[in-house]
Amino acid sequence: MDKSHVVKVGIGFATGRKSFRKVLKTYIYNWMESGLVKDQLVQLNLFVAYDLNYQKSKATDFTRIKAELLKLVDEVHFIGEPEIKATIADLTDRNVLTNKQCGQVFGRGYAAMRNIILYQAMKHGMDYLIFLDDDEYPLAVTKSRQTAIWSGQHILSCHLRAIVKADITYGHHCGYISPIPSITFNDLLDEETFRIFIEAISNDIVTWETTRKVMANGGVTYASTAVLTSEDAVEVEEVNHAKFISGSNLCINLTQPERVFPFYNPPNARGEDTFLSTCLGERKVLRIPCYAFHDGFSTYNHLLDGVLPIHLHRIEANSEAIINRFLKACIGWVRYKPLLLKITQPDLYEEKIEQMRQGLDQTLPAVCVFFGNPEFMKIRHELETYHRKVQVHARSFADTKRYWARITQDFDAAKLDP
Repeated sequence: MDKSHVVKVGIGFATGRKSFRKVLKTYIYNWMESGLVKDQLVQLNLFVAYDLNYQKSKATDFTRIKAELLKLVDEVHFIGEPEIKATIADLTDRNVLTNKQCGQVFGRGYAAMRNIILYQAMKHGMDYLIFLDDDEYPLAVTKSRQTAIWSGQHILSCHLRAIVKADITYGHHCGYISPIPSITFNDLLDEETFRIFIEAISNDIVTWETTRKVMANGGVTYASTAVLTSEDAVEVEEVNHAKFISGSNLCINLTQPERVFPFYNPPNARGEDTFLSTCLGERKVLRIPCYAFHDGFSTYNHLLDGVLPIHLHRIEANSEAIINRFLKACIGWVRYKPLLLKITQPDLYEEKIEQMRQGLDQTLPAVCVFFGNPEFMKIRHELETYHRKVQVHARSFADTKRYWARITQDFDAAKLDP
């Protein structure tokens, strides 16, 4: 076998769930079934960054993988706190970055976990890196009349066919993507009030139209048969200075490190995929015809045991857990929206912030009463906090990209070093 023609594929998981190993087993068998495991010209390498604080877990919850599974992949790299510290020590010892600068790139948060995976994949010479989530499965669900119909998805194979012609490829998602529960409107909360609330906190991805459609389906997003039967990737167009992507079912071309950007999110916020989207104006981004089923409420773990329900239950705002999940999502959205507006619509920034204020002032009292939770009023405070810090976060994002450029230059220098 000609080693020069072997494609080195990294598969990255940024995880904190104890169910990770079960999800990984499903994916490995999926790669075997698709023929990738036996393909002599494809090398599969796992990169698993784990967070022990998310579910108060221990390292072995992620690293203790059965030998019969490990032999089906080429290499496995586990990335915990010791490995992150070693990476930072190496970069600082070689004067690539200072300790503070490393903390900006590889510190805490979801973006930092993705960045350490990205770095390790590049360090180990991966050609491509695909990110998969620990609550997503290689399945698609459609609906015919009143019955759910399931199909397996070869996610990795689909990406590998398209990524050679792109900088980034990303796929579709179905299942419980949205944290917004299905709502029966009444005198406490009517549809128009909820629309104003959603539009105040949402962005180009989370819009009222998409929200209303998902709510009508009981909180479920079904796969499109047109996408499932297509063989063509679609190039993503730029909208408001961004080519929007998803954070998982996402593949990044690493063959030219200088074309790779880092992930970023404001402190204690999400949106790391959205902010990466704002960097891709001069990159080729393709959306490929494959789905991942998102088990957003962790209620369909039995799918991994082969149990395929014919009905997907509605997500109603009838439990504390569902309401709290929605609240956390709202806070997460409003925390990163000021920076997103600053980047994508700078000339309209102040006007958009004022619209958010008015929309929240008008709707939050009703939202609190309807959900029986006064904590929703915190959303208004979070808006002001992150609006006040938007310039700081903008500089932080710019610094992260600048520090990452030094890292990619270091990779280029290493290639030239005899």
